[in-house]
Amino acid sequence: LGLLPAQDYPVIEPSMSTHRVEIEERAIKRLLDKTQFSMAQQDVRYYLNGMLLEADGVVLRSVATDGHRLAVSEVAHEEEDTEFQVILPRKAVLEMAKLLQESDEKITIELSNNHIRIYKEELVFTSKLIDGRFPDYQRVVPNDCEHRVRVDRLSFRQALTRASILSNEKYRGVRVKVTDGLMELQAHNPEQEEAQDEIEVEYAGEELVIGFNVGYLLDVLSVVEEEIIDIELRDANTSALIRGVGDEDSRYVIMPMRL
Repeated sequence: LGLLPAQDYPVIEPSMSTHRVEIEERAIKRLLDKTQFSMAQQDVRYYLNGMLLEADGVVLRSVATDGHRLAVSEVAHEEEDTEFQVILPRKAVLEMAKLLQESDEKITIELSNNHIRIYKEELVFTSKLIDGRFPDYQRVVPNDCEHRVRVDRLSFRQALTRASILSNEKYRGVRVKVTDGLMELQAHNPEQEEAQDEIEVEYAGEELVIGFNVGYLLDVLSVVEEEIIDIELRDANTSALIRGVGDEDSRYVIMPMRL
């Protein structure tokens, strides 16, 4: 066997930890699973190629965005005085999601200036942090949406999947039109092929027409567990806020497309 000198192996010794959090393993896994799909890939804004993990009093929160969509999820934790903001690299988030289980066991998260370290039974996971400033995501989450569409998640997902077959492969746009009690989905491509689908929804208000990337909608619907979802809209030019009915801990924002 060809060998290399053991002393050349990199030693990762983080500096003294500045914050320490003990939390149930299933809680931190939930934070990662609910938001990781929104992380950017190879974006020049390097701080988006990862996930923001922040503690704000008794809440631990994960945030991911690629500039076109945003995912926020939070859980309660016991360390009331803990406040921090760190950006985990994309690779670290994906590996942590694989390592963590749906367990009630407590794990320990230690943070230093440039590293995160997770202690779990006989496993210690260490990763560098991304040195950067995450954008102010609170400004992106719409608060004053006048229109609310309530729809069955499974029906919506199946209709989007059917319509997406004939969407433009490059832009993946789908046109969503909501009227009283009805949602109409339309997609077309450069070959002049067109798909149209209709589903019943709970909505009473003026007619709204808005375009979305169908992949972004399907990504959200794949992580929402509730059977009924709310889509909150202001108009055709502002972002949509999506959340599962009964789940106050996770929110998803998707920017509209011009079709």
